[in-house]
Formats: sequence, C-alpha cells, structure tokens
Amino acid sequence: MNPDLDLTVNRLIRAPRKSVWSAWTEPGRLEQWWVPAPAQTRVDRLDVRPGGGFVTRLSEDGVSFVPHLDACFIIVDEFERIVFTNALDSAWRPAVPAPVPMTAEITFGDHPDGTEYNVVVRHGDPAARARHEELGFVDGWGTVTAQLAELAERGV
Repeated sequence: MNPDLDLTVNRLIRAPRKSVWSAWTEPGRLEQWWVPAPAQTRVDRLDVRPGGGFVTRLSEDGVSFVPHLDACFIIVDEFERIVFTNALDSAWRPAVPAPVPMTAEITFGDHPDGTEYNVVVRHGDPAARARHEELGFVDGWGTVTAQLAELAERGV
C-alpha cells in the first residue's frame, strides 16, 4: 500500500468468508450491492477467473441502464483474493478512456467474528488517486462495502 497512490477500505463483515465471496462472484448477488442505492446495477458479464470479463451497467431510475464498468479480472484465488483492472476492458483492449485507471485488489480473510474484508485500489500516479478521491471514492466504496456486508450478514 502506497498512500500517495492507493486508496483503501477495510471492514469486518460478520458473515462467513464463503458468503462474502459468493456476493462477489454470483451475478444476482453482485447486482444487489455493487452501486450505491438507490442506483441499480445490471451485470452483463461476470467471468470470475484470470482474464475473465467484468461488465456492469448502472441505472439511476431502474429503467435506463448505461455502461458503468468494463474491466477484466487479473487474479482470482478462490475465497481469498480478487484483483481486477479497468485499465483493460473485458476484451483485453486498453480502456479508452478509462475514467480513473485503477487496479483493485479485494482480499477475504478469516476473522473470529466473520470475514476480514480489505480493498486496495491502486492508481498509476498521484493525480489519478486524487481524481478518484475527488469523485467520491470514500463515500462510493464505503457505501457499497456496507451494502455488501448487509447482504452477506443477512445470508441472502
């Protein structure tokens, strides 16, 4: 973690690691938490394997969906770690333009009370990190992490 380049979210989720993992890897569950409510998301592609695509759309009104994320998974260690980037799209082409080029690493660790959930979002330079922070990283990623926790803790 480089504080000049990276942003983080850390949370204890009071649910088994397998439940938190499935909220990340099952399209129907990901759609329930991936964007801050009341916005909605639709998963077009969730191929959770190295090189697999990660494509979502976003709706503010629940009717019209616009492109949200077109990324690819780099590393997938079952129940332990997911790494994806939006610097490459789901077809492995350089993203043009990537709103804020980043690589996100999500780790899932055992904790006596559930799952230690950690996110590190890496940026190429301080300006990209600052831009992501200005766009609302703390509120956005913090909100969706809380939504993920709520879903996993309910066992839905």
